[in-house]
Amino acid sequence: MELRTLGYFVAVAETGSVSAAAEVVHVTQPAISRQLRQLETDLGVDLFSRSAGRLRLSAAGREFLPHAQDVLRRAAGARAAAKSYAAGRLESLTIAAPTTTLTDVIAPFLATLHADDPMPTVLESDPHEAYAALRHGADLAIVTEPPRGPLASAAIAVLPVWAFVPAGHRWATQDTIRLRTLVEETLLVLTPGFRPRQILDLALDRAGVSAASVVECSNPQVAQALAAAGRGVAVVTDDARFDLHGLEVQGRDGPLRIELFAAWEPEHHAAATLDALAGRLRDFCVQRYGADVAPR
Repeated sequence: MELRTLGYFVAVAETGSVSAAAEVVHVTQPAISRQLRQLETDLGVDLFSRSAGRLRLSAAGREFLPHAQDVLRRAAGARAAAKSYAAGRLESLTIAAPTTTLTDVIAPFLATLHADDPMPTVLESDPHEAYAALRHGADLAIVTEPPRGPLASAAIAVLPVWAFVPAGHRWATQDTIRLRTLVEETLLVLTPGFRPRQILDLALDRAGVSAASVVECSNPQVAQALAAAGRGVAVVTDDARFDLHGLEVQGRDGPLRIELFAAWEPEHHAAATLDALAGRLRDFCVQRYGADVAPR
């Protein structure tokens, strides 16, 4: 059974006659009739009832028609995809990103895409899962450390680790807070699997200090909500919520920062397109947060 023969069957079914189908597919009527007979032989079922030189779909033909149409649509889609691959185009885009990056960076960036950009899909994943996502079909992964191995990558942004306090807090008029002072308060931190927590823990260790009280949160927005309720200071990298005031945290070696990188497989058929999208994402971060977040 060939796609061409299925095309003849669908053309006859949709136009209502062999003569009309012949004009559509640019094949002679006898050739179409022979192909239809061969298709029925191959399938072992009569697709048409023949009477007085006219063809009508049989009950089996009516049942078979949507399957034939689906096969032809899939084949056309496969051909179009192959042409896109050959040209290095990207029809759809799957991005794997951590929760905070997805909410504060990726989603706002997607709102700036153009009509001719690929259709995006986003997978929520932690940075370690992002590498597995690339192996299982994701096109682009956003990670918080320089990508390992043979992956192609681009630096996207360097963002602050914030200490968030409510408006009435004694630090609410400041722009920065020293780590040694910060630990005097109850710290609302993420669990150790999150990169902002790892950055904080490393900074505490290097400064030789520890927090007087720590409350772990599994979600950065929950940490901010608790800070808004006066339960402590949220140490996260999210954009401010709940009318909180953010202070940059100054550690022994300078302000605490988190880096964002885009990573992709260098053999990806649209590697050049992914590189360009990573550049646009970097420019978007600069527009959104200011020139200070540009990678150096």
